[in-house]
Amino acid sequence: MKRIAIDMDEVMADFNKKHLALFNRDFGEQLTTDDLHGKKLRELRPELVKEIRSYLLDPTYFRDLEVMEHCQEVVEELAQSYEIFVATAAMDFPTSFNAKYEWLKEHFPFIDDQNIVFCGNKSIIHADYLIDDNVRQLERFSGEGILFTSPHNVNVTGYPRVHNWLDVRDYFL
Repeated sequence: MKRIAIDMDEVMADFNKKHLALFNRDFGEQLTTDDLHGKKLRELRPELVKEIRSYLLDPTYFRDLEVMEHCQEVVEELAQSYEIFVATAAMDFPTSFNAKYEWLKEHFPFIDDQNIVFCGNKSIIHADYLIDDNVRQLERFSGEGILFTSPHNVNVTGYPRVHNWLDVRDYFL
């Protein structure tokens, strides 16, 4: 059975929606995902990098992210034909382990605990495919990297791209 590794943030979990909501609330702005076209929030407001990063250091930040539309149903369908792993770069924010694990257990109870990987560099993942929004992770991965569209990566080329979970379904099934 072939293996698919799936990133969590910005692929399974809607990271940007909460991040922008908190930022807009705290700094009186009205930024949208359209404003992030080709950039991350910290690139739009470099003078606030420390403040922007501080949200992600909150141990509960990742616990209540919304699930990306159609993600649950498609991942469950894929699990019928592929071995599914979640590979999240939790080492970027070590305080996120518990929140990410609880989020995954709540929304994806059919994914075995043994198939959840908290890592940094995803080159350690032995899978046939990696679905990720982060080009840096795809560059390191030895299998086939598939770029999941996120506002910050819209200008990236060189990888097969999926825009949403229905595209993922079409790609694999």
